[in-house]
Amino acid sequence: MKAVVLAGGYATRMWPITKHRPKMFLPIGDSTVVDRIFAELEADERIDDVYVSTNERFASDFEAHLADSEFEKPKLSVEDTSEENEKFGVVGALAQLIDRENVDDELLVIAGDNLISFAISDFLDYFEATEAPTLAAYDVGSREKARSYGLVDLEGDRVVDFQEKPENPKSTLVSIACYAFPRESLSLLPTYLEEGNNPDEPGWFVQWLQNREATYAYTFEGAWFDIGTPESYLDAVAWHLDGDSLIAESASLEDATVGDNVHVMADVTLENTNLDRAVIFPEATVRNADIRRSIIDEGTYLEDLDLASALIGAHTTITNGSP
Repeated sequence: MKAVVLAGGYATRMWPITKHRPKMFLPIGDSTVVDRIFAELEADERIDDVYVSTNERFASDFEAHLADSEFEKPKLSVEDTSEENEKFGVVGALAQLIDRENVDDELLVIAGDNLISFAISDFLDYFEATEAPTLAAYDVGSREKARSYGLVDLEGDRVVDFQEKPENPKSTLVSIACYAFPRESLSLLPTYLEEGNNPDEPGWFVQWLQNREATYAYTFEGAWFDIGTPESYLDAVAWHLDGDSLIAESASLEDATVGDNVHVMADVTLENTNLDRAVIFPEATVRNADIRRSIIDEGTYLEDLDLASALIGAHTTITNGSP
């Protein structure tokens, strides 16, 4: 079995934090979003190769990241795009990857920005039992949220209807961009695209596919975070920290109050500052400030500020008072 980790997005909703780094590299505790996935794929003996599908802009970042890691399976497969408006769509890029890498095997496809609480090995166990196209499904608990995803309608575990981003969701059970396909199902990808079907989200292909062959859902409880917005990233950090805070040993704190779900990274300086539900990247300096629900990038200098729901880009200086 092969695996594809989808990592080709530009995460424009999280700029400037993700303007010059893949969102998959955002830290979740002492690891990153994508490294959590790589670790599971590395440990599963059923997976022979892991293709990291990314774009030209971030190819060198992934190359350096993998070179510094202990993972042996992942290797880059780069799509020929460097801007958001040049993207082929996920299905189109997946079809190109399969052709480019000569993939002729069962295939696991998972989004590299997925933070999930279930074990990928359990999902693959279920896929092997069904011997059919399989997706992971999660109840988001809100029809408003469900409008942003692929809605899954089940009879037992079998998918009987799939609607990508419906205007009026009938339920709150959605697909989470984790799929497994038998070799025979992948052979239908060229037909799907040649018919002029939507090349964007994988859900459109699943919607088309489930009308042609039995498709099943692995439904799980627990946690799932689609890390594409500042709010979802902070929610994921909060889930991981579970009310605690993570402060690097090299951070310097003087008259600083650190609240719940705060991650302070290496060589950060905090003076007379209150933090709550925030992520502070390395070498930032924050003085005389209140920071809530915010992400502060590396090398930043902030002084005399009250910030809520803020995104502050790297190497930015912002003060509110005398120089």
